[in-house]
Amino acid sequence: MQEPDIATLSAMIAEPARAKMLIALMAGKALTATELALEGDITAQTASSHLAKLVAAKLLVVRKQGRHKYFQLSGADIAQLLETLLNISAKTATSGVKTGPADPDLRLARICYDHLAGEMSVALYDSLLGRGYIRDTSESQLMLTALGQEFFSALGLELEILTSKKRPLCKSCLDWSERRFHLAGSLGQWILEDVLDKGWAARDPDSRVIRFNKAGLKRFNHRYLL
Repeated sequence: MQEPDIATLSAMIAEPARAKMLIALMAGKALTATELALEGDITAQTASSHLAKLVAAKLLVVRKQGRHKYFQLSGADIAQLLETLLNISAKTATSGVKTGPADPDLRLARICYDHLAGEMSVALYDSLLGRGYIRDTSESQLMLTALGQEFFSALGLELEILTSKKRPLCKSCLDWSERRFHLAGSLGQWILEDVLDKGWAARDPDSRVIRFNKAGLKRFNHRYLL
């Protein structure tokens, strides 16, 4: 059996331009080589070389549409790895450094691959836990309780569809800016998609920011936080 090659994987992520491109893809969007070159502040030729290496290392996948190629993170596990590295990076930085992004909009609500992160997501997690809709069963592992199943089913969640997926239904994810847990997993993805589908919020086209409108924020708070 081949030994796990942590050193090579770490080197793939450690290169500054590649790290910038990987973080840009944490928004869950598929981006072109040209767009990622701008994110990495490198030439298109250099970006193509880096992207080929990231694809070969299975950190990225390529989606082809017509004559165009788009790059995405290969899965939620890679996004979680990057979020963990952001946390560790901030933790080991000079003491007194403010954790997370400086942009207050990013700190309030942002996308973490396919689920909500930031202050609002941490508040959501705490509320669901406090109301008994989710229960902490072990480190980073959560369970949707019977009360939670009843609550989300009333909102239109089709539980059988989510539980049929390979990924966990509920999972806690340490938030980069808040240093507390937010909700990940299939349920976290469903909540974000539901918020966007209802028009309560919209994705910022140029960043990871999730912008709630006034009415949407009120409805989100009434449903999940009050």
